[in-house]
Amino acid sequence: MNDLLDALDDGSIKRPRPPLAVRMRPKTLDELVGQGHLLGPGSPLRQLAEHPETGLAGPASVILYGPPGIGKTTIAHVIARATDRKFVELSAITAGVKDVRRVIEQAKDDRDLRGVTTVLFLDEIHRFNKAQQDALLPGVENRVVVLVAATTENPSFSVISPLLSRSLLLTLRPLTDGDLAQLLDRAVLDERGFDAQVVLPEAQRDAIVRLAQGDARRSLTVLEAAGAVAWNAAGTKPEPPIEILDEHVQLAMDQAVQRYDKDGDQHYDIISAFIKSIRGSDVDAALHYLARMLSAGEDPRFIARRLMISASEDIGMADSTALPLAV
Repeated sequence: MNDLLDALDDGSIKRPRPPLAVRMRPKTLDELVGQGHLLGPGSPLRQLAEHPETGLAGPASVILYGPPGIGKTTIAHVIARATDRKFVELSAITAGVKDVRRVIEQAKDDRDLRGVTTVLFLDEIHRFNKAQQDALLPGVENRVVVLVAATTENPSFSVISPLLSRSLLLTLRPLTDGDLAQLLDRAVLDERGFDAQVVLPEAQRDAIVRLAQGDARRSLTVLEAAGAVAWNAAGTKPEPPIEILDEHVQLAMDQAVQRYDKDGDQHYDIISAFIKSIRGSDVDAALHYLARMLSAGEDPRFIARRLMISASEDIGMADSTALPLAV
């Protein structure tokens, strides 16, 4: 074992390099791209990440809600760097009630004996059932732990009401194209990223932004893959900087992935937008949302049923042929 550790230390055995998205994870809230509406002076996130025990009350538990790749886990890791705090990370995919109770008991000892506050980051909290979420209530109620929970599902349906009432619900907004462009430029130049070993022209950067569809993690993953393709295409001993071309981006990822779920918020939000577009006589918008659903694999029978409902309830007698046509 000692020989193995020595080999790792002197570099004769190479450790796998973390993905670009992990290497570029911000260390402070000021490095975070987007979410400016949650990062104002004195905001709950600022208190959690920068001012551990100031103000009239201690830090509040928060539930971070938003689509994948917009910074929920990154915010948790920034909070983990706050001084005088113990940080514990659990995933609802693998953890259970026993794990939650163990963390709360240890947090109680750390608070009473050492004066240390424990921050519990629980990823994918919507995967916890009611009994598992109930196990969190005593620790959150008495502030034994400061809960930072992340979810991609609407908390009104996926998180129990007692836990919602004891926490602050913070909704993260999708990243803009400008946010993703800034993130890509930083990854190209930063020493944690490509350290200026590659060049990303504006046209290729915009292509990656379009492919990412507002997902920061996906944008960095595509950039990393495109950089590797460009590097390998340049020969055995390339001379940096290497320019990333259109074909390199296309080889890395040739089609944008539609953000859609057949049972979650996107399912209902997009069909609702589709029906409202028909109601507002906006043909282009209706075709857009219809194409998104069909491209993502939605059941055509579901769309047909909603068209029949719309023809009956919204159009009604204004066009007596609408319902027979929909049928």
